[in-house]
Amino acid sequence: MSDGITVIVIPQPTVNGALHIGHLSGPYLAGDIAARAARARGERVLTLAGIDVDPNYVLTKAEILEQAVDQTVAHYRAQILTAFERSRIGWDFFLDPQDDDYRASIATLLEELVEAGTIPMEQYTLHRCADCARTLHHSYVVGKCAVCGTGANGTSCEGCGGFTSAQNLVDPSCARCGGSPEAFEVTIPVLHLEQYRERLVAEWLQADWPDRVRSVLAQYRDNPLPDIPLAYPTNWGIECGGRLAGLRVDFPSELGLSYLYGPAKSLRPEAKTLAERVEAWDEIDGVWHFNGMDNTFYFAVLYPAILAAAGVAGPTALGATVNELYLLEGKKFSTSRNHAIWADEFLATEDPELVRLFLAWDRPDFYETDFRHDAYTAFCQWVGPLLKGERMASPLPDALVAAEVERAERALQLIGFDPALSVRGLLGALGAGQGLDSAALAALTGRDVTSSQAFGG
Repeated sequence: MSDGITVIVIPQPTVNGALHIGHLSGPYLAGDIAARAARARGERVLTLAGIDVDPNYVLTKAEILEQAVDQTVAHYRAQILTAFERSRIGWDFFLDPQDDDYRASIATLLEELVEAGTIPMEQYTLHRCADCARTLHHSYVVGKCAVCGTGANGTSCEGCGGFTSAQNLVDPSCARCGGSPEAFEVTIPVLHLEQYRERLVAEWLQADWPDRVRSVLAQYRDNPLPDIPLAYPTNWGIECGGRLAGLRVDFPSELGLSYLYGPAKSLRPEAKTLAERVEAWDEIDGVWHFNGMDNTFYFAVLYPAILAAAGVAGPTALGATVNELYLLEGKKFSTSRNHAIWADEFLATEDPELVRLFLAWDRPDFYETDFRHDAYTAFCQWVGPLLKGERMASPLPDALVAAEVERAERALQLIGFDPALSVRGLLGALGAGQGLDSAALAALTGRDVTSSQAFGG
């Protein structure tokens, strides 16, 4: 076991909507369970969580609702944090874009990289709407993915997981008014990912990636890596200063820099400069991300490149646990059709231990799965008595219980992480009247773990 720290990233949900149980079933509960399990094994972990305030999706949502953006942020922030609390999702450090130190630090980190010449300021061709003049990026632009043809916005393609922008979308248009794009030149900081190819290939080869992530990375192994604007002339996000005055940090750049800022702030609160924050990474072995497939480009390409540009010795990527879509009664979760089960409301009346266990059991890890109320009810009726220590009829012979508990604990290792398998293994043990003191059960349910509990090696 390494003495270094593993940074586990629970992704920051954007405050343009509440969390539903489809979100929980994906990276949120998975990241929390993995962190609890690693800590119980005696491993050094630093869990990052937070919220994401600065994507222009937030401003777009406020405009759609015809309300002040601060009101939108406050409303969804409260719902998200309530969902975290009720589902027992914890963290070691919370990345809060509404914190003054966070905002100032992210802007300063980018400015230091520019001043050092690591990130060049150069003339770059962007696009704006010919009708409403918005800079077309992220939620402000739609089109088709040039790789797979799926409809996409200017962030990423849900079909293939690739990077999308107004510059590479097919038939792009303004998502707000439908206007046509027009090119304009602007001087902005640009990260040339191709300059970091050798480092990124090392990251890709040594990290533990699911097969679908590797399929996305194959696109970038065989084709030139894109240039990435790290700040835009736009109307939302963290404002820059110095040579970047008039620009705002692009939110994926902000997230990448936050993974430098957060661990440094947690481990060495006195660190203020870029160099001091990089030094704090001496204690860190690397980063493990929990995320959806559509964010592959960011956690596997952009974020490692930003850490490399900052001077963090690498490789920094240890791996990622991804998930597919979770359906609701056979259909995609949909806010517009009110086809959703909101996490904060659901957990207000449901037992969080049973919710966590069911969503781990039903997790869409390698393929889409489907939440069905009848299945959830049946699961609760079956498992509820087991959590109270009641012995129920079980087809599992006593002689196999120890092996099932071991399988459940091994399934919560970061490599090969499989909470669904862990739950299935434990249920057989619980049905035989054993396994209540298992650290795997504590991690899955969110119960407090005593220092004496440890996972099998």
